[in-house]
Amino acid sequence: MLNTPMARRGMVSTPHHLASQAALSVLREGGNAIEAAIAAAATLAVVYPHMNGLGGDGFWLIAEPGKPPVSIDGSGASGAKVDLDLYKSARQKVIPAKGPLAANTVAGVVSGWQAALDVSAHWGGGMPLERLFEDATHYARQGFAVTGHQVECTTRNLAALRKSPGFSGLFLNKNKIPALGSIQTLPALADTLDRLAERGLDDFYRGEVARAIADDLKSAGSPLKAEDLARHRGMRRRPLSLGLPAGTLFNTAPPTQGLASLILLGVFQRLGVKKAGDFAWVHGLVEATKKAYRVRDAHVTDPHRMSVHATTYLTDPMLDALAEEIDPARAAPWGQPAGDGDTVWLGVIDGQGRAVSYIQSLFHAFGSGVTLPQTGIVWHNRGFSFSLDPEHRNVLEPRRKPFHTLSPALARLKDGRTMVWGSMGGDSQPQIQAQLFTRTVLFGENPQAAVAAPRFALGRSLDGAAPSGLLVEGRFDPALVQELSKAGHDIQRTGDYDSALGHAGMVIRRADGTLEGAADPRADGSVAAW
Repeated sequence: MLNTPMARRGMVSTPHHLASQAALSVLREGGNAIEAAIAAAATLAVVYPHMNGLGGDGFWLIAEPGKPPVSIDGSGASGAKVDLDLYKSARQKVIPAKGPLAANTVAGVVSGWQAALDVSAHWGGGMPLERLFEDATHYARQGFAVTGHQVECTTRNLAALRKSPGFSGLFLNKNKIPALGSIQTLPALADTLDRLAERGLDDFYRGEVARAIADDLKSAGSPLKAEDLARHRGMRRRPLSLGLPAGTLFNTAPPTQGLASLILLGVFQRLGVKKAGDFAWVHGLVEATKKAYRVRDAHVTDPHRMSVHATTYLTDPMLDALAEEIDPARAAPWGQPAGDGDTVWLGVIDGQGRAVSYIQSLFHAFGSGVTLPQTGIVWHNRGFSFSLDPEHRNVLEPRRKPFHTLSPALARLKDGRTMVWGSMGGDSQPQIQAQLFTRTVLFGENPQAAVAAPRFALGRSLDGAAPSGLLVEGRFDPALVQELSKAGHDIQRTGDYDSALGHAGMVIRRADGTLEGAADPRADGSVAAW
């Protein structure tokens, strides 16, 4: 944990140390939390290319002292020609995870950056894009060291990625997986960042960059068209919130699973658990997860297609009823597999107390795998979340947003603290957020101890195997694991500090302005402050 009472100008946590340094340099030059976050996000798009990029989606929570938090939805919808008949004619029973037909929704990350910069302008922010992209462009052009996680993700998905247009030429070295620590460059992506810095972020959707993207998507066989890019806009929205005894929690609204994160903590709070790390804590969080996911899976979709407003499920009577269904000694049945997801979360709080909790992703490792040669952009596969079943709540339709696992978290606590936290982990993000919040806020652990502590996740799988009931890190006490098993939890053990349990981070600003932060040892990140 980095704890510095003199860090009045800001603190950042990201899953890659180069991104943390990029944000720190912006803070040192007087940039605000949003500007620092964009510098980090752009750098992550380069140095963690398997996890995120300009071809993905992103969601923001932004809080300025004394004002209601703002949420930004930087996610894209399916194309106007993307429908069930398209996949039926291609003889697809499900939407593929890789390849051109997986590249079926617009990438919203860059539009989210622009919407965030619009907020920054009201704060007096004015750093040019050229400066905010400086580190990202440098690493894309001069090179960065390939991380172990990139090697692992490439290895795990290699068979499918080889078949994706453009991938092998950019991300393989003479058709082989690049070695850990080898230097990789992304010159076309560097040129794209330069063009966006010169012409503005709107060029990604309605300019020269957009035309290059549309041409390459067409050549690859994607159903997306130039007009799909042109009609896209990032949206500012009201976040979901939940009041708890400790303070008010905020998360992103549908189409994200932010609702599940809030339900989970609302139900758990009612169970009367006294400490972290024991049977009651693990069992309570797992059972609360089941209740939250049941609501999520039945209702969360594109908000324009929801018949019941998400806030309905955050009322006291609803949360009371869900908590009463939990048996404190026995596990309820569970057979729902968890979705995969490779994502980056980052958090920044600046010297004025302005806070950012931000997450961006390609969804699965390297997204669709479709790599666009003119721009160096890897296109995401978030449309994989759609169903081809006409009766499914997330059925594929033209110009519809898919369900999103992305869900950054923010809290304003009654003791005066502001907290931003989050993690990659796909379907497991609400569970990881809950473990961090309960350890830190409810039971008083310091942020780094909470982030580094052993974790668990309902429904996560290992190495592509069928999902287990409960994936548990090896550092848990064997006696506790045995107790959980006796209570009916289907346990699968994994190694220490396994990436399957997420790459998390946290930044907290105390009432006196002191900043605390944490970065996950499971990733390649750091906390940086000035």
